[in-house]
Amino acid sequence: MQFVGTFWALVPPIIAITLALITKEAYSSLFIGVVIGALFACDFAPVATIDMIVNDGIIAAIADNAGIFLFLVLLGIIVALVNLAGGSAAFGRWAEKNIHTRVGAQLATFILGILIFIDDYFNCLTVGSVMRPVTDRHHISRPKLAYLIDATAAPVCMIAPISSWAAAVSSTAEDLDTGISGIQLFIRAIPYNFYSLLTFVFIITLTLLKFDYGPMRGFEERARNTGDLSGSAGSTEENANPKGRVIDLVIPVIMLIILCTIGMLYVGGFFGADTSGCTDYAGDFIGAFGNTDAFVGLPWGGIIALVLTVIYLVARRVVGFREAMGCIPKGFQAMISPIIILTLAVSLKTTLNALGAADYVHDLMYAASEGLYNMLPAVIFLVACVLAFASGTSWGTFGILIPIVTAIFPSDSALLYIGISACCAGAVCGDHCSPISDTTIMSSAGAQVEHVNHVATQLPYAITVACLSFVCFVLAGFIQNWIVCLAIGVVLTVGTLFAIRNVEAQKARIKD
Repeated sequence: MQFVGTFWALVPPIIAITLALITKEAYSSLFIGVVIGALFACDFAPVATIDMIVNDGIIAAIADNAGIFLFLVLLGIIVALVNLAGGSAAFGRWAEKNIHTRVGAQLATFILGILIFIDDYFNCLTVGSVMRPVTDRHHISRPKLAYLIDATAAPVCMIAPISSWAAAVSSTAEDLDTGISGIQLFIRAIPYNFYSLLTFVFIITLTLLKFDYGPMRGFEERARNTGDLSGSAGSTEENANPKGRVIDLVIPVIMLIILCTIGMLYVGGFFGADTSGCTDYAGDFIGAFGNTDAFVGLPWGGIIALVLTVIYLVARRVVGFREAMGCIPKGFQAMISPIIILTLAVSLKTTLNALGAADYVHDLMYAASEGLYNMLPAVIFLVACVLAFASGTSWGTFGILIPIVTAIFPSDSALLYIGISACCAGAVCGDHCSPISDTTIMSSAGAQVEHVNHVATQLPYAITVACLSFVCFVLAGFIQNWIVCLAIGVVLTVGTLFAIRNVEAQKARIKD
């Protein structure tokens, strides 16, 4: 049987995702997906299959992602240090006095997520660390916190011209025949990124209407009524250090943000030469971000921030040096789960590449372009959603689809910008829904929630916005005016949430 370049190439991730949602257990589900993918890629040859799983899959995943694993551990250590110093508890006490409602706590989380637009990994872990004490104080469940983190991380990076995502998109489109630079193409596509923009409208409206639906409703009711926040095992905070002050949280976080930004610019060659010795991006802020490697830049800034945090807290005498060193294994232990899940997810992506999933989607796109020209933005959005959901990678998705989009649409057509935006929006949407997405995994780690709970509670919300975005892309293919389409999308989003709230209220009355 032919597995490569056919629908069978998408079967392993579909099986892994389905098992994860049914069994509520991520490790075995992902591993089974890896095994099935390797069996397909190796035509069921046992030795070759094991070789692919071990060498091409797990070992390669660890080697290729060592930088982000290191950053995860560094951040885990910094969080453990701040907790030990009492900074998180002090921030929670400050928030209790100044943020008086659950609505305020959720909006504050949303705003912080919007402000940290440089990189999605950094966003997920930083927002979770800072806002967890606040949301805990207001009995907001950890799955809800994880959703707020995930729903602002990738979406805001995808509409921020200065971000690692903007750099990835613009560099992909740079050498294509579009008549403009890659970053200009990215900026012109931003108003049509309906998924990102409508996700923000969705969060604000849902928060102000004070209701939830789907599996999230049960977690939120339990958090409000019993105080059970549904955090991951071992996520309970330690007894607060009475010497801790808010500044003991704020200064480490600010140092981390500044130093990681500098690290990414340094790796990209902003200060002279990049890691390969190239000086083309010296003094070019956007160019350096396009040339950077977050897997190197984030650990670069993270390790300096960790050293300075230890020096600061020891000098403040809120923790002793021996106690500070005791946080190193604690930080590592806190990140073991996301590291394992990320390793297996990347291994699964390796089998997808071997099975030629990209080629299969490429052929589908060209077949669709022959008879659905004005409908193509909506088709592109759907294809990008499916590909990103199955593969767990946004960057890989728009890396595959952007060259196809630029080949289909002429450079002087508004449909080019709409098509690029549909590709980017679908990539974010599929990544947002996928349990094997690194951003979804990072959001679970940042909120300290069981990964499967985060996926199950987030899915109905993401699918709702995806459906509304699809309608907007259908309209955009014919209207080609972002103001009109976005206004319709906002009205549809708010109206849909009011309708869902009425349905949920009726269900509650019937239940009572």
